[in-house]
Amino acid sequence: MLNLPSELTHVQANACLEQLTRGIASEGAVVALNAEPLQKFDSSALAVLLQFQRQCIAAGKSVAVQGLPRQLLALATLYGIEGLLHSA
Repeated sequence: MLNLPSELTHVQANACLEQLTRGIASEGAVVALNAEPLQKFDSSALAVLLQFQRQCIAAGKSVAVQGLPRQLLALATLYGIEGLLHSA
């Protein structure tokens, strides 16, 4: 299982995505992503999640996000992309 950091804003977005991308190869057909540690975030977190999902799909894998904070899901709903986030 891969883990999101406790803070994921525009400042950490690139580094976080790079770290998650490196972990794709070590995961099975379904990449489990733990979002429970995530406490401070902005809309960049959504961009990271969506790009990570695209990279997993390109690698022939799917993503199951666990523990997505309600506030982040609310932000995704506001942007109309909640259906693109696959929660486990």
